[in-house]
Amino acid sequence: MLKRFKSLIGDRNPLRMLWHNSKVFLAALRYGFPARKLCVIGITGTDGKTTTVGMLSHILLHSGVDVGAASTTHFQVRENCEENETHLTSINPFTLQRFLRRLVSENCTHAVIEMSSHGLVQGRVSFTWPSVCAITNLTLESLDYHKTIDQYRNDKGIMFRMLQGKGTKVLNAADEAYDFYNRILSKRTITYGTEHSDISVHSAQTQSRSTKAVMKIEGTTKNITLNIPGAFNLENAMCAIGCATAIGISADESIAALDSFEAIAGRMQRIEEGQDFDVFVDFTVTPAAYETTLSSLRSIVGDDGKVLALFGGIGNRMPEKRAMIGGICSALADIIVVTEDETYGEDPHAVLEEVWEGVDQETCEAHKIFDRREAIEFLCKKAQKGDAVILCGMGPFTTFNKPEGPIEWDEREVAREVLRAL
Repeated sequence: MLKRFKSLIGDRNPLRMLWHNSKVFLAALRYGFPARKLCVIGITGTDGKTTTVGMLSHILLHSGVDVGAASTTHFQVRENCEENETHLTSINPFTLQRFLRRLVSENCTHAVIEMSSHGLVQGRVSFTWPSVCAITNLTLESLDYHKTIDQYRNDKGIMFRMLQGKGTKVLNAADEAYDFYNRILSKRTITYGTEHSDISVHSAQTQSRSTKAVMKIEGTTKNITLNIPGAFNLENAMCAIGCATAIGISADESIAALDSFEAIAGRMQRIEEGQDFDVFVDFTVTPAAYETTLSSLRSIVGDDGKVLALFGGIGNRMPEKRAMIGGICSALADIIVVTEDETYGEDPHAVLEEVWEGVDQETCEAHKIFDRREAIEFLCKKAQKGDAVILCGMGPFTTFNKPEGPIEWDEREVAREVLRAL
């Protein structure tokens, strides 16, 4: 009944907005407006938010800052991490304000918060008063909610307007939305991503276990090593370093800290069971993320190896991107398997067929295997020495919502079981 009422009045109906804003005010009031006692750093973007939150938190801890973090995957208080069991970026305001109150109670001074566009529109992160706001990128996604890319861009901008002309913006100068966000007033702006930015990278080299590059920060050249794969993670690192710079942490400290940073659960997480090929589990869901992830794997395997990709389509989320993802994967991978994914009430077989419509079977070896475990087994048996297998979509989830109800499912453990049985 409630779902039907929500659909009838629309996402941005004044009554619905009043409900959201009243809820977040009550949450902040209930916990004593804890963000007033914290230096809050907000991170938004289409892809890379969670990893950037993790990198920045790691830098702050390494530098002796008492920090906590709230993201899609986890809640962190100093070194202690707890799983965000909802896996929702748009955190319930009572959950968020209670967490911020906990940080204050445990004498933390800083909080890093992942801020989704949905959460920004609905005011879920209101009363956090960020001092630093950063964006990773803005690509085609979430248009089922925002309707147009212009509205999506504007909704992400709510976070920067929360600075009220003060604080620091950290912007990706290589992103198409840069000019739009740069026009929003702030006391300071730190840029990254292009040759003339405050922070840039050059001569990137990516391998299955690490990524190396030369980084230029305000005219000074430094070497950086990330012990995680994927050239795209250098963009996340630049964003995190920019945020750290904004609160007074030196580039040398940041780079030294990132040398010991480990992958966020389910984000290009390498699965190792003694096999002679690479296997990664990744929470890849957007067309842009598929492009960057598969391109990185292509550079890892080189001319001699193959890229093998497993993927599906998410239900009730931008159906127009399903065929796009099928096309991207068939263009960039050598062997693909389209399989079931979280469909949130939609017919999973129908969703799979929509993804399959975009597959170009002339550019790759393509297969449809509905059962996800069978699909993983098939792909791992196909892999040869020097290849790279990527299991996309489920990431760190510990449950899988099927039409008949949720089941226990940890793709990392499933992959380990499959590899041990080879």
